Amino acid sequence: MNVVDRFLNYVKFDTQSDELTNLTPSTPGQMIFAQALEKELQSMGLENISLDENGYLMATLPGNIDKKVPTVGFIAHLDTSPDMSGRHVNPRIVKAYEGGDIVLDKDSNVVLSPADFPELCEYKGQDLIVTDGKTLLGADDKAGIAEIITAVEYLQAHPEIKHGDIRIAFNPDEEIGLGAHKFDVERFGADWAYTMDGGAIGELEFENFNAASAKVTFKGRNVHPGYAKHKMINSIRIANQFSIMLPRWETPEHTEDYEGFYHLIGFEGTVEESKLTYIIRDHDRDRFERRKKELEHLVRKVNHEYPGCASIEIKDQYYNMREKIEPVMYIVSLQKKAEDMVSKKIDKQYVDRLLDELFPYANPDNPESMFSKQNEMVSQLRATFLNKCMGADNLANYRGTQWQVLNSVIDWDDHFYKNMTKAYDINHRMKRLPGIGDMTGSKTIAFLKNRI
Repeated sequence: MNVVDRFLNYVKFDTQSDELTNLTPSTPGQMIFAQALEKELQSMGLENISLDENGYLMATLPGNIDKKVPTVGFIAHLDTSPDMSGRHVNPRIVKAYEGGDIVLDKDSNVVLSPADFPELCEYKGQDLIVTDGKTLLGADDKAGIAEIITAVEYLQAHPEIKHGDIRIAFNPDEEIGLGAHKFDVERFGADWAYTMDGGAIGELEFENFNAASAKVTFKGRNVHPGYAKHKMINSIRIANQFSIMLPRWETPEHTEDYEGFYHLIGFEGTVEESKLTYIIRDHDRDRFERRKKELEHLVRKVNHEYPGCASIEIKDQYYNMREKIEPVMYIVSLQKKAEDMVSKKIDKQYVDRLLDELFPYANPDNPESMFSKQNEMVSQLRATFLNKCMGADNLANYRGTQWQVLNSVIDWDDHFYKNMTKAYDINHRMKRLPGIGDMTGSKTIAFLKNRI
């Protein structure tokens, strides 16, 4: 099953979360989906599969390398946003997107347009998966789940790609800010992990908003409108008064990048009682705390005019992950270095220079000299390296890039050099590999640097 087929299957599950249930998972559909994934992971032969009563699913792809390396994790969430239905998803594929508007629902005039979402222009020529305009697609984050499981399946099918233990985990209720609350980090057991979530292709995020939710309740007094003067307290009007006290420009429709906001996501009310539900976001921890205090201040201000009318409940949801990542920034540097090497192109001249550095002829000016046997051996080594290492099937997608070169050298050192004669000092030559020796940023990169 390829990644698209897997994704199209996953979106059939209704996993919309609900912050009002106070359950984990907050909706039964998430557990149903987790159980289906559990069976799929079992059929793949993964190890240490566990699904707890809260809907957290974990599993291990055992390592196939004979040295100690970090255990790396990959995480995605099961639920979809409560803002829109995730039931009866009807996806379709827009083949080779040509640009322009995509009509999702003609009758309701639901259109996906570059005028509103200019990032669509970056995907011209690609196949896009969309909904019929009546539901969420669920790509956030069933695409992440499909990516992780498909990648694991690929590694199983290609044992020549060496790796340590890989842990995967799928959690509920991320969309309502509770995905991490009952995540058993110790049981997961990864040295570090990456979350596969929605975003641009190739994008790696290592910071996010600090997040909290706030529920503000207003108590009113209902009196017959004919006798209401100086007696009625209309909680709806007071709630409206409260909402306009907050800065208009600090809302999602007016902010971007690192700008924090207050976001009113729910309102329900009668004359006697009204409730406002907010989410609070800010990258900066101090500003985040000040935002919560501002809401509390406004509640006190309302109560000064209407004693005992307003009350507030604030719950922190999660914090900026940068606080935890900064001490181990090498896990970001690793990915960035890999990305750079994948994008850095090489040519025949580069490869020729590489071969001269790795496998220099004993006497290139006179190959028929007394060193002819050594030169013959060098030619064999060059051919083995080009065919077996640089020509490896698992590097087919990276031909002509520096990533191909790096992996080829590592593959040579791990699998071929040790089986070749020690009469020629290849290890010494490898330390002078051009174009790669300046890599920095992590212990792993430093290790590779010393090897090549």
